[in-house]
Amino acid sequence: MSPRRTAQPMYLLLVAAVAALLPHAAHAYHPFATDDTGTQGAGGHQFEVGYDWARSELAGVSEVARALPITYTYGLADNLDLFVGVARATDPVDGWSNVAIGGKWRFFEDTSSKLSLALKPEILLPVSEDDEADGLGNGETSCGLSLILTKETGFGEIHLNIGVDRGNFADAGNTDRKTTYRMSIAPVWAVADGWKLGAELGLQTNPDRTQDAAMGYLGLGMVHAPSDALDISVGLSRDFDDGPATSTAATLGLTVHF
Repeated sequence: MSPRRTAQPMYLLLVAAVAALLPHAAHAYHPFATDDTGTQGAGGHQFEVGYDWARSELAGVSEVARALPITYTYGLADNLDLFVGVARATDPVDGWSNVAIGGKWRFFEDTSSKLSLALKPEILLPVSEDDEADGLGNGETSCGLSLILTKETGFGEIHLNIGVDRGNFADAGNTDRKTTYRMSIAPVWAVADGWKLGAELGLQTNPDRTQDAAMGYLGLGMVHAPSDALDISVGLSRDFDDGPATSTAATLGLTVHF
């Protein structure tokens, strides 16, 4: 039996529940996994903290996962940010996810068309082999790159992300796909002063080689900004075509700008 115990349904369920939360550790436009091209501006700071909950079901058995993601972002220039993020999983296993370190560079902005483009590279620092076996992250240094498009519209804005990730594992017997691709789109409506509502559709490579090559999710989110310095957000998402385990996730976030 391999160290990852992939033949055990409860282990598969545990990994699915934790995995539903941890990718949200370093998103910059909470509650969406889809990022925007916005940056903090030179000398600007942003601190995000959240509470993530996910419920996964497999073969009639359910498991609940919880995590606390934290991200700090600093504006090196008006169009360039650096960030560091991590998530603390509390259930069904307790431990830290991969630390994500990266940046966001808005390299194109056209005021007449209200269109902007950005690149977001990031590196994931490894977790221990035991934490990898528990599904908390990758046991070897991994990386990712996203192309981000934001288009301002009459109703609000539309965000489009296209990305590629390279996941490396300490377990030599791991058969998951190491290179995965993802694409997501999120229209966001400015429904009132300080209030935004958004929907999200995402597709990505399924890392599990035993399942269909593609999987995805649907999400809804709301952002309330009582002041320029504070955002409060809540979101709900549902996975689809992700194999035998089905997952529903909810997130609550607080973002402070200073």
